[in-house]
Amino acid sequence: MDPLRLPLKGGEKLNRQISKFSSTSKLSYGRISINLPNTQKRKKLNKCLQDARFRAYNFSCNCREISVNSDRDFLDRFNVHFKEIDKELERGFDSRVPLVVDIGRHSLLGNGKRLRPLLFVLSSRLCGYHGKDIYSLSTIFEYLHCASLLHDDVIDNADTRRNKPSARNMWGNSAAVLAGDFLTSKAMSIALTAKNLDFMDMIISTGLKMSEGQTLELVHTNDLNLNHGDYMDIITSKTAELMAAACACGGIAAGADEKNILRLKNFGLNIGIAFQIIDDLLDYSASEEDLGKPAGKDLKEGKVTLPLIYALSEMDGDERHSLEELDADHEVSEENYIKILSCVKKSRAIDKVKEEAEIYIDRAAELLMELPASPFKDDLIFLNKFMSSRNY
Repeated sequence: MDPLRLPLKGGEKLNRQISKFSSTSKLSYGRISINLPNTQKRKKLNKCLQDARFRAYNFSCNCREISVNSDRDFLDRFNVHFKEIDKELERGFDSRVPLVVDIGRHSLLGNGKRLRPLLFVLSSRLCGYHGKDIYSLSTIFEYLHCASLLHDDVIDNADTRRNKPSARNMWGNSAAVLAGDFLTSKAMSIALTAKNLDFMDMIISTGLKMSEGQTLELVHTNDLNLNHGDYMDIITSKTAELMAAACACGGIAAGADEKNILRLKNFGLNIGIAFQIIDDLLDYSASEEDLGKPAGKDLKEGKVTLPLIYALSEMDGDERHSLEELDADHEVSEENYIKILSCVKKSRAIDKVKEEAEIYIDRAAELLMELPASPFKDDLIFLNKFMSSRNY
């Protein structure tokens, strides 16, 4: 069998190393595969992959971790896009009302990951779009995302966001809500410049679904009987639909065929679900410094998420009653939060949540395989894997 050739940075060294391995077990990357015979050789090959700064998105032997120094190091590969996105956000944001500008700049021009506009840029490039307005259109998805965060922080009485005071903490709830409304309107005005009815329809329908997801979450505040299906409905509507729209609109802007637009939309939906599942997991496992908001924030705000749902499902009647007592007054103290966190960590919940996120990561990867080969497709593959391995 001819050795696998990878056209990647550091690839020549990697190709020489790969040729040393025999052909008895499989590692997949896109539509090509190599074989791995045993655990020892898997480890050696994994080291080669790391040395070449190549990260496969799916190992048949379940080696799924991306090895990078930090989330920011990984995202630095997209800096050329982030710089253009930030330029458009700064250039395009204006208002005759100074307060709107102040809140908008405080909320937009900070430490956001810019994943949603990046998904649009990569998806549109993958489908052959080279319009000069690509970065302007990409800001639609950051404006909508930021608007949802402004409203979210008001609902949750949040004091911090992205390692700095929240807008409602600095200017009050009313101002934060109105600024969120302005950002939503700004997104719609930019969407009109695409002069594409399908594009506009996607943006509007996504806004409606996001509002429904936010409302469903509010309905289930402090609801320890929230089931898996309702949880999935909330995170799909509130988070995943916007990522799905970013990917689908990339295809729409490029004039892609309906099948590829649907593939991109479903890719975005799956990557968005995985993103939110991991986000909810980090609330139980990451530090405040990493998260940019207080650890345990969701639980303290009465949000029942997948780690707690799985932990509750493993408890007997007495254990569940004891946990419900900790949240009896719907005001989770720091002491009770630590006790609830301990219950979650003692269960299999953390592992089960990670496994479930991987299911959606794998589904997203499979959808990409039907799309044409391209460096932008490779970027989406790597970005997909980042979603389940990130620390913030």
